[in-house]
Amino acid sequence: MFFLPDRRNCSAGVSFSFKIGRMPADSASSYISPKRIKPPALCPGDTVGIVAPASNIQRPLLEAGCRTLAELGYKPFFLPSIFEQDLYFAGSVERRAREMEEMFERDEVRAIICARGGYGCNYLLPVLRPETIKAHPKIFVGYSDITTLLTFFADACGLVTFHGPMATKDFGEEGRVQLSSWNAAVGGTAKWEIPTEGVLPLAPGKAEGVLYGGCLALLVASLGTRYEIRTEDTILFIEDVAAKPFQVDRMLMQLKLAGKLQKVRGIIFGEMLDCVQNSTQGYALADVVRPIVGDLGVPVAYGLPSGHVNRHNITLPIGVRAALAVEDAVRITILEPATELRRT
Repeated sequence: MFFLPDRRNCSAGVSFSFKIGRMPADSASSYISPKRIKPPALCPGDTVGIVAPASNIQRPLLEAGCRTLAELGYKPFFLPSIFEQDLYFAGSVERRAREMEEMFERDEVRAIICARGGYGCNYLLPVLRPETIKAHPKIFVGYSDITTLLTFFADACGLVTFHGPMATKDFGEEGRVQLSSWNAAVGGTAKWEIPTEGVLPLAPGKAEGVLYGGCLALLVASLGTRYEIRTEDTILFIEDVAAKPFQVDRMLMQLKLAGKLQKVRGIIFGEMLDCVQNSTQGYALADVVRPIVGDLGVPVAYGLPSGHVNRHNITLPIGVRAALAVEDAVRITILEPATELRRT
């Protein structure tokens, strides 16, 4: 078999008590910008754990993703309970939280890739234990609704995370993974260039900062909560899918009015797939976002395909230093390794 299902079922979740108003002692209500933790690099032959922390998944799509991961030299692994369904979720909160923590705790699992996004990661925030994540740092990859966990792990745990391809949505379809960025990000490359062909300059300038961000709707959803995003001194990456231009406008203005754009050092927009009003609207989304962010005095680029994309999903390490140069062309450089090379 190309995947390694575990015979144990983690659906019981006996160690969790799900109450929105109750927080683990070391959770987001008490964290203070921890020191950045880089997970060990991923190597051929390593076991990759697959989790479903949000919406329910389809077995054929997961198996297709497992085949691709195996072809890349990894050993895909998931728990049988991953196929459970509770409404539109991949099982109960307890199941999803226990699955996540078990994957971090298992010594043989070297990286964790989310099966898909959808909706539901916000339910995990009150029950996941940051101390468990910090004690077992691993590559954690996803996008869309997974943005909630990418920023939480980065902020509450100090863990470098990865905005990049998922098992069913990307590894499960041909041509959906941009491999050079994947290999550089998870493999510990010291300094590397993110492919920027087709990325447009919106506001000129040069900046360095910590790469951070994800899906716009999820970034905005954090505002006013104890898990609110931390954007100061960041190169902020923003992407979304199928949001109408006025909705993108409204969400960007909410970030701006909340002060979340005031101290960013640069902004990179994603592909913004299908973010149109209609086919005859007569303007581009770039025309909508330019006046909102153009007065910030920072470089702004538009169109980097990471997250919701047509093809070639680029992997972005969240929490590492990056440089953004926007002139006639756009250049994005990762300035440090996102993972630690393992000693042989």
